[in-house]
Amino acid sequence: MRYPEVSRDDTVETIHGEAIADPYRWLEDGDSAETRAFIEAQNAFAEPFLAALPAREAFRERVTALLEAPTRGCPWVRGGRVFAWHSDGQNQPVLVVADAIDDLEGAGEDAPRVLLDPNALSSDGTVAVTMASVSPDGALLAYGAADGGSDWRTIRVRDVATGEDLSDEIPWTKWNSAVWLPGGRAFSYWAYDEPTDDALTDEMGAGRLMRHEVGTDPADDTVLFSRPDEPRLFARHWPRDDEWFVLSTDTGSSSGNDLAVRRHDEVELRQLVSGHEQEWNAIGIRDGLLYAVTDADAPRYRLAAFDLATGDERTIVPQHPEDVLLDAGLTASGLVLEYSHDASHRMQLASFDGSIGDDVPLGEGVSIVGSETSAHSGTVTALTQSFVDRGTRHVIEVDGARLLSHRTLAAPGPAAPAATTQRIRVVSTDGETVPAFVVRPAAEEPEPQSDAALADAAVVDTALADSVLVDDPKPTLIWGYGGFNIPMNPGFRTVLAAWVAAGGVLVVPNLRGGGEFGSEWHKGGTKERKQQVFDDLFAVAERLIDSGVTTAGQLALHGRSNGGLLAGAALTQRPELWAAVLPGVGVLDMLRYHRFTIGWAWASDYGDPDEADAFGYLRAYSPLHNVRAGVAYPPTLITTGDHDDRVVPAHSFKFAAELQRAQADAGAVPAGAATGADGGVDPMKDAPVLLSVDTRAGHGMGKPKDAAALEFADQLAFAAHHTGLQVPLADGSPE
Repeated sequence: MRYPEVSRDDTVETIHGEAIADPYRWLEDGDSAETRAFIEAQNAFAEPFLAALPAREAFRERVTALLEAPTRGCPWVRGGRVFAWHSDGQNQPVLVVADAIDDLEGAGEDAPRVLLDPNALSSDGTVAVTMASVSPDGALLAYGAADGGSDWRTIRVRDVATGEDLSDEIPWTKWNSAVWLPGGRAFSYWAYDEPTDDALTDEMGAGRLMRHEVGTDPADDTVLFSRPDEPRLFARHWPRDDEWFVLSTDTGSSSGNDLAVRRHDEVELRQLVSGHEQEWNAIGIRDGLLYAVTDADAPRYRLAAFDLATGDERTIVPQHPEDVLLDAGLTASGLVLEYSHDASHRMQLASFDGSIGDDVPLGEGVSIVGSETSAHSGTVTALTQSFVDRGTRHVIEVDGARLLSHRTLAAPGPAAPAATTQRIRVVSTDGETVPAFVVRPAAEEPEPQSDAALADAAVVDTALADSVLVDDPKPTLIWGYGGFNIPMNPGFRTVLAAWVAAGGVLVVPNLRGGGEFGSEWHKGGTKERKQQVFDDLFAVAERLIDSGVTTAGQLALHGRSNGGLLAGAALTQRPELWAAVLPGVGVLDMLRYHRFTIGWAWASDYGDPDEADAFGYLRAYSPLHNVRAGVAYPPTLITTGDHDDRVVPAHSFKFAAELQRAQADAGAVPAGAATGADGGVDPMKDAPVLLSVDTRAGHGMGKPKDAAALEFADQLAFAAHHTGLQVPLADGSPE
């Protein structure tokens, strides 16, 4: 196998006394002619392999059916109007508005009015709306449009009644949603100076929290908060309140935050919390009390309240003995609490004094992926998902801690396989028990269905329970993450559902670093403890093999972003465990990740490589720096987008070049071995290392459905062929 030739130079950097070769540093310049030629060569090399995968078209049809099945987002109410994101198969979902919640279910002439259609913002569907905030009176919509998958967005303002944009246009904004100020004619947002060099790679400087008055020139916007002396400080105005301005500041993606307050007519801020050591998620203000969910003295989180007159803090709802308090909301008469129980979610009501009330029956084994409460109403809305349910909308009426009624809105039809979801528990290297979800196709094989019928297939999802695994090895895909306090719950992901629908087993482990079991679980997989995340994964993989769920020749690993780091580290540390590895938009160069865009904010989880201690453990597991010549690595498909300005594509470029070089040197894939008897590509014969670059995509947010369908099909077909999953082809015949 002759990989594309990639030039290596003699770049060497001495870091903390160690000489670190970086022969592909030139690939960090994404706009250079040399890098563009590299991308073209890699795509040209990868495409024949991907096109030759027999299941590619079958997966593309299956994934397209899943993506084009209708979806309905969680409704929210502003000024008597009801808003929600709806999709009926478009590349991007559309924002609709109605006069009542039940009106969202209308069809034809009775369908809710489309307020904002992102598909009309570009000809190819690559402009996405990544932020939408409606004024309290329901009159104005502030929305952020991002081009080509970039995190950069431009804020515009739309009149809800007319559906027309006003003159407002604010460029070079990121991260924060617009938060409306009293009166509903001004909002806050987070902005940066216009980049002077490469907007997709340059390290972010100091940002500032701005105030924009609707209808005025953004050049005249005023600064609400700015700390140019601390360029690595984020700030947000949050939550919205007519009397109080609440400022939250933090220094990284998963670091603690501080809180400060002032009345809107005051100038000086009063600090409530300082030190950036704990999390304080402010949820609302009532009767002079600021409510916040915190892990201060409570690793499973508690609900606290600050007396805004005195600054005193007290506990309203103490830490639960087992479950993790994820979030909370204020209604007109009480509290709504969202808990994680063994990585699945539940909702419970409480009174303002913290007295626990009724449970809300949302179902077993679900995630709450959206919820909305109002301090002026007793109506609560929520959206839940599971591995096999792409979305159920709940409308809940409450009176304080008492549940008055609960109903679900009609779903346009789930697009999911029949499956069962179970739990396993694995002892990791340090003795800690690490659980995982195991999702299997239903025991009874369903009648063959067309891809169109798949979108209306009935859902069979068992209640979660510990299971005893049997000796019946099958092709299995692990989807992992393990970082930034982000939990891996039973959410619906098209790429994973398509794998189960095709007959594969899906495993989603709850690794250290995630947010499933509180702040200690998260911290147990950060900085010098990051290796524990990988060890947790290896323990789960070994248990799956030892228990007969699968074999090393049938086990694939997939992860994106921080999960791409997980996949890259697992590939370089334990190549013998995997039949295929699929790192997507991964953080793979741990010695330079902080040099680009917002990478420095990840030091809260990874540590700063400019510090000697952190450099030592980062160097020890950095995927790019642990590729070894002469090792036969498993088949690998690396994916990224050239507009990714969160995890810049240079991570994937450099890793792919180094891995291809090592793989060629290993002799496991000699020149010419990838051709069949007829001279065509045989993707099953050897262990290719492929890099596929989407040239109109970023980190993934807002990716058009047709582009997502192709990427998912490539990943699934690659994994299927190298694990031996027999996928029915588009014509119904076996592979």
